[in-house]
Amino acid sequence: MTPVLEHEEFSKHLNTTFRIYVNETETVESELSSVSERMVSPRQERFSIVFRTSNDFFLGQGMRRFDHDQMGSFDLFIVPIARDDEGTLYESVFNLLVQK
Repeated sequence: MTPVLEHEEFSKHLNTTFRIYVNETETVESELSSVSERMVSPRQERFSIVFRTSNDFFLGQGMRRFDHDQMGSFDLFIVPIARDDEGTLYESVFNLLVQK
């Protein structure tokens, strides 16, 4: 079953734990720390999500496999956007065409 990667679905899982695959067997835990407002125009729906990980290691931007207990497994393109004493933030941006 393919997970639904939509604003409503991510909003349901705000502040829950996701696992990001570093390689085929190793994962790092992350928390879905924010889901932006959903912006809709006649042609597009846009939103972004941000995950926080520890600073134990750094993930460069790129496609990563994610796993979540309720949403299942899926791939997202993430970009590191900030780092502080509490961890590293990674963002994924969605720009979806509206179905007519």
